[in-house]
Amino acid sequence: MSEVQIDAGRAALAGNLNIPKGATALVLFAHGSGSSRHSPRNQFVARTLNDAGLATLLFDLLTQKEEAIDMQTRELRFDIHLLAERLVHATKWAKEQEQTRDLGIGYFGSSTGGAAALVAAADNPLDAGAVVSRGGRPDLAGDALPKVQAPTLLIVGGNDDIVIELNEQARDRMRCEVKLEIIPGATHLFEEPGTLEKVAELASDWFVRHIGTGG
Repeated sequence: MSEVQIDAGRAALAGNLNIPKGATALVLFAHGSGSSRHSPRNQFVARTLNDAGLATLLFDLLTQKEEAIDMQTRELRFDIHLLAERLVHATKWAKEQEQTRDLGIGYFGSSTGGAAALVAAADNPLDAGAVVSRGGRPDLAGDALPKVQAPTLLIVGGNDDIVIELNEQARDRMRCEVKLEIIPGATHLFEEPGTLEKVAELASDWFVRHIGTGG
């Protein structure tokens, strides 16, 4: 794994890049509310994707200064436009790096990052090959939903009632290949035994099927 710095316009974002030997696809992570590239849940999912031969880029969508502001106001984590813009910048960065420029691109979003991933995919139809949302708020992607072309998997916990409803509403507005997977017994953060493993397995299968993997 290598530490990288992503130029995102006026911001420089820290990231962790992991490229398994023979990988043909790269999954960019868009974390959600009050989280960062150090999120243990996203790191767990990333390791599962790496084991399947997929490269991963976990990066901070906010700078340290922005994170400090967000901890006080909680406003930036819901700024979907800003988060999606940062994801687009990270995609362009990956397309410019020698070790990642030829890799297919996928987005894994959690919480509000799920909406950011969908907005970024709608803005970058040629780059985004697949999207997975974990406990996401795809409804916050709004008018971008019908424009998404990338095959999309929405994963929600079976005990996360309100979020299930919001994901169903979002799914019904989408025109691309879209699937809603509800994991029985799981709450919003998938902290119950075996539930995060199921998320990682579903995400891995989805990305391998749609954007390929290593030999």
